[in-house]
Amino acid sequence: MRFLKRKTDFHFMGPRRVAYVISAILMVLSVVILATRGLNFGLDFTGGTLIEVSFPGDADTDLVRSNLRGAGLDDAVVQTFGAASDIVVRVPPRDEGESSAELSTIVLQALQQGVEGEVVMRRVEFVGPQVGDELAEQGILAVVYALIGIFVYVMFRFQWRFSAGAVVALMHDVVITMGIISLLQMEFDLTVVAALLAVIGYSLNDTIVVFDRIRENFPRMRKSTPVEVIDRSLNETLSRTIMTGLTTLMVLVALFIFGGEIIHVFAFTLIAGIIIGTYSSIYVASAVSLELGVSKYDLLVVEKEGAQIDARP
Repeated sequence: MRFLKRKTDFHFMGPRRVAYVISAILMVLSVVILATRGLNFGLDFTGGTLIEVSFPGDADTDLVRSNLRGAGLDDAVVQTFGAASDIVVRVPPRDEGESSAELSTIVLQALQQGVEGEVVMRRVEFVGPQVGDELAEQGILAVVYALIGIFVYVMFRFQWRFSAGAVVALMHDVVITMGIISLLQMEFDLTVVAALLAVIGYSLNDTIVVFDRIRENFPRMRKSTPVEVIDRSLNETLSRTIMTGLTTLMVLVALFIFGGEIIHVFAFTLIAGIIIGTYSSIYVASAVSLELGVSKYDLLVVEKEGAQIDARP
């Protein structure tokens, strides 16, 4: 940790144009992947039935999948939930027209085969296709409203150039993270939407810390260029960025490994988003603000003419 205690002097803005090319390529690839492969929507968006059961001992997921295929449920998704004895079965909408009660009975009978002891049904949830469409629309609107609110907040707190840089960075993070999810065909449900919103919040917090230091350093470094001011600010916040990122990633990796299969996509989305968000705080948000021409004059408080006279007793 000695590296974090000493002052660093990295020239972050030097290779910013190379970073532009890398970010542009990643964003274009992500858009192409999303357009061609699409998202693997979960039951929250497509509709279907979720059935949670508890086995008398540790559940054999391979046997569970085999029994479900034997019952004609080839497209059912099986995941562990919490303890090794708890299983969640997700069944997409079926054309046979069974009710959720009938479907849960079929699933329970299939899971009971080859198991000593009683398999207990914990809960059954049904999501209709119309509800799924509404959830998809509301999830998209949640991300859009978050970006609009962030733009307004940063504009009032700092300056519109910083606001534009922050929003571009957040869009960069969301698009690339969704591109990775689409590439790996991970299940996209409401927990992933929540993870994307959390990524936006984390990345924004990281960006605000950097912007705050830039705003403080512009008046202090009056003879320095904007590039020098931003480089100094990034170096001064580097230890905080590294420590925050590493401690957060440690928790998320633990969740990914030990949290069970049902939380894998949520934890993975946060891990990918935080890595991308840390990069974007430096090479997207700050760099875009620099390219838009931010300078010390944008951050100086305009003093009212005659204010010194008015302040006299």
